[in-house]
Amino acid sequence: MKKRKRGEARRARVLSSKVLFHGRVFTLKRDRVAEPSGIITTREVIAHPGSVVVLPVLSDGRIVLIRQYRHAAGQYLWELVAGHKEPNETAATGAHRELLEETGYTARRIRKLLEIFPSPGLLGERMDIFLAEGLTKGKAQPEEDEKITQKIVSLREAEKWIRSGKIRDSKSVAGILFYARFVAR
Repeated sequence: MKKRKRGEARRARVLSSKVLFHGRVFTLKRDRVAEPSGIITTREVIAHPGSVVVLPVLSDGRIVLIRQYRHAAGQYLWELVAGHKEPNETAATGAHRELLEETGYTARRIRKLLEIFPSPGLLGERMDIFLAEGLTKGKAQPEEDEKITQKIVSLREAEKWIRSGKIRDSKSVAGILFYARFVAR
């Protein structure tokens, strides 16, 4: 455990907070804070309930990727399965739900690989990335606003897609490379 300097707080103290926008998935706030370093400043922060990300691995080692249009990026992206956590839902339950919705697969085993913060300068979202194994194919159940296609690729091919820029989504890059480096045989 890293030793704190004398007088250094663990977290910022929120001196005041104002909600600027409250949406279906996130809230935008303007906080006046005393940061652990002692700096008093104003930060605009997106509060988010967190997301789950799923790396589905078939018994032969190939992985399931999805492609969907992402309005904020203005393009279609190849990604891992993902979605925000529902209220009172555990991350593991959310991972099972998202896997079924977006691919139709169910998993006998889901285990957490890592946690990431995709943009911690302004976004409070934590993404829990899971490995899904023991997959059984079923029928996808996408939400009304989701148009998703799937592709099954080898891990080596997914790494090539990352290197070439075909996969550019940060959660997918992190999950695939973590799996390739620390988990896959």
